[in-house]
Amino acid sequence: MTRIVIVDLGTGNLRSVSKALAFVSSDTEVSITAQADAIEGADYLVLPGQGAIGTWFNQLNSNPALKTAVSKRLNEGPVLGICLGLQALYDHSEENGGTQALGILSGRVKHFSTHPKHQIEGQTNDGQTNDGKAGRLKIPHMGWNQVNKCVDHPLWHGIDDHERFYFVHSYYVESDIKNQVMGECRYGNRFTAAAGSRNIFATQFHPEKSQHAGLRMLKNFITWNGSF
Repeated sequence: MTRIVIVDLGTGNLRSVSKALAFVSSDTEVSITAQADAIEGADYLVLPGQGAIGTWFNQLNSNPALKTAVSKRLNEGPVLGICLGLQALYDHSEENGGTQALGILSGRVKHFSTHPKHQIEGQTNDGQTNDGKAGRLKIPHMGWNQVNKCVDHPLWHGIDDHERFYFVHSYYVESDIKNQVMGECRYGNRFTAAAGSRNIFATQFHPEKSQHAGLRMLKNFITWNGSF
């Protein structure tokens, strides 16, 4: 039986991720855990998170066995990061007064208010201009928005370019390496909506909340062999 393990780092959204994965999979075992041995034995690993990145890393760094197991699995087998699970893969986040992250992907996590395009023409939550009245972006970026596919990755198979996914975040990723950007979105500025390298794929949006397209991505993940 295929083992899908969702890493529990004390942040929200774990149950909805688990239910969505169970819905698209058959003959699989989906579990939520912080146990190192279960993480090491997983066939597929999911790093989710919703909330503060400082809480996420406090949980990880306070458990040496867990940290070792996660670090090991980031180098082997298919891994999916969701929301904080994307941001944690980068070098540094501005959140919580500055948080050193995992450094698997190259770039930084910044607050939407710091971007020069924060003061722009009024926009709706899907990034489209509204009546043209000047105004600040609403933060957090919350709701449905289009994602532009940048790379023909296996997790995009069967998903249209410019498909809409569901976002909830106040911080965004600014990537340094173009080849690590799997998808982009516009909310005032363009930002990294999906990223990856080798056996890792991660999204800023929530596939488990993104209806048909999100479920298709999760199905693609559990049939992916981790090569790219």
